[in-house]
Amino acid sequence: MKKYRVIYRSVLMENLQYAANIAMGFISFSIIVFVFIQLWNYMYSSPQELIAGYTKSQMIWYVLITETIWFGTPSHVVTRQVAADIRGGNIAYLINKPYHYTLYCLAKYTGGWSVQLPMFALTALGLGAVLVGPLPAFHPWTLLAVTPVIIAGITIDAVLRLCISMISFWIEDSNPFQWLYNKLLLVVGTIFPVEIFPEVLQPFFKFTPIYTVCYGPAKLIVDFSTEKYAEILLAQALYLAAACGLMFFLYGKGVKKLYVNGG
Repeated sequence: MKKYRVIYRSVLMENLQYAANIAMGFISFSIIVFVFIQLWNYMYSSPQELIAGYTKSQMIWYVLITETIWFGTPSHVVTRQVAADIRGGNIAYLINKPYHYTLYCLAKYTGGWSVQLPMFALTALGLGAVLVGPLPAFHPWTLLAVTPVIIAGITIDAVLRLCISMISFWIEDSNPFQWLYNKLLLVVGTIFPVEIFPEVLQPFFKFTPIYTVCYGPAKLIVDFSTEKYAEILLAQALYLAAACGLMFFLYGKGVKKLYVNGG
C-alpha cells in the first residue's frame, strides 16, 4: 500500500500547487447553486411546506451537498484518461509498472478530490449560510458520522466509472456509456432526491448506484436516522465489493486480451 500512498501524496501536492485554477470552477458552481436555490424558493409556498417529505431548507441543502460532491470529485482520471490509455496503447506500458493499474488510477483520483472537495464544501457552506440559513436540527457529529459514507460513495462512483472505461478494451469508445451513467446520476439523486419520483420507481433506485453515491450521503446530512445510516452503509459495502470484483474481472480479461493479441 506504500506505493499507492506515494501516488496519492504526489497528486495531492500537485493539486495544492494549482489551487487557484481549481478555484475558477467556483464561478460555475456558484451560478448553478444560485439557480437551484431560486427554483426551490419558487416551488415552496412557505418554509414549513413539505415536498416529498423535505422542507424548503432541507431540499436546498440536499442540492447543495450533492452538487458539492459532483463538482468536488472530477472524474477525468477514471474516465477520459483510462479510456485514452487503453485506446492509445499506453496501457501496455503501464501494466508493467510495479503497481496495479486500477489501484493507481484510484489513488490519483483520491489525491485530486482530497483537495477539491473541501474547497467546494467551504464554498457551498458559505453560500448556504448566506442564501438559505442554517439547516434545522443539524449537529456537527452528524457530519462526522456521515464522512465515511461520503468517502465510500465517492469510491463506488470511481470504481464504476473505471469499469465503464475498461469497456474500451473491447469497443472503440466508452464515452456514450459514461454519458448515460452521468445523466442517470445527475438527474436522479443529485438534482432531485429519490423521494420526488413516483413511488413505483423508488424501490428500483435503491438497487442502483444513485442510492449509494449521492443520495445516501446527502439524505443522512439533512435528515439523519440510525436506521437509514445502517441501511446505506450496508448497501455501500455490498456495492463496493461487487464493483471492485467487476473492476478486477474486466481488467484481468482486458489485459489477457492484450497479451493474446501481442499488446
